[in-house]
Amino acid sequence: MSWLTNVVRPKLRELVGAPREVPDNLWQTCPSCGQMLFHRDLEKKLRVCQHCGHHLRMSVSERLAMLLDEGWELLELPKAPADPLKFRDLKRYTERLKEAQGRTGRSDALCVGCGSIEAAPVVVAAMDFEFMGGSMGTGVGEGLLAAADRAVADGAALVVVSSSGGARMQEGILSLMQMARTTIAVERVKGMGLPYLVVLTDPTTGGVSASFAMLGDITLAEPEAVIGFAGARVIEQTIRESLPEGFQRAEYLLQHGMVDAVVPRPELRQALGRILGMLNRAASAAPSEGGAPPAGPDAAADREEQADRAA
Repeated sequence: MSWLTNVVRPKLRELVGAPREVPDNLWQTCPSCGQMLFHRDLEKKLRVCQHCGHHLRMSVSERLAMLLDEGWELLELPKAPADPLKFRDLKRYTERLKEAQGRTGRSDALCVGCGSIEAAPVVVAAMDFEFMGGSMGTGVGEGLLAAADRAVADGAALVVVSSSGGARMQEGILSLMQMARTTIAVERVKGMGLPYLVVLTDPTTGGVSASFAMLGDITLAEPEAVIGFAGARVIEQTIRESLPEGFQRAEYLLQHGMVDAVVPRPELRQALGRILGMLNRAASAAPSEGGAPPAGPDAAADREEQADRAA
């Protein structure tokens, strides 16, 4: 055995050559159809499976680059308290935060880009599911408030791309308080007569779906996205009944009036640009018709009526 190991095997390696290392991330399996997807093809298709059309989850940096016109800038967000409750489960909350920050390169689960979508001024707040499941803590709340303030200051529309498992349990009641704070921020944008659009992606659940994610003047969703509050299994166990097929999917919500449109990812930027263009034209046309641009609490209703009429 020593002769085979020490002499024959090295000789064979010299003849064949050392095996080349192949990166692990060159291929990805589609969770829907099971087909192998080459990473470059997947990037070109905006992480949509070319075989079955399944929308794989997208990083927040890819999302902002996909939606915004060239030349957009990243908004610096205020820092939130790192561990207000000194929470600990299997790990300290501070350790979990450091792990998520090191893995994603971001301070929290929200990233805000300022720029335009097809020349329409906009502030886009995108949630990062890779950061602790996109959970909403004080950092996300502060970030959304900053995004709303920037939209008001620039006179721009606010677009939120949601992807979250809900409120962050490690911050307890403080995370639930963000539901009210983000709702107030959204109402401030609407009160200034500025459009507020929401794009629901997979998944949007918990406290996020129960607050700012369901307050859009226009609400779009990606195909097959899971959208709801509690999980389907929890609901079935509570009501002791079987749920209908496709329950909590984007298409089901569209049929029941909870979503305005289900838009495939490759068409999302164009759809947002078209909606923003219609709303901006409607606002600019208002003074010439003998009145001031719509503002205040009725502005959102006016924008929805204009968009429905145009559609």
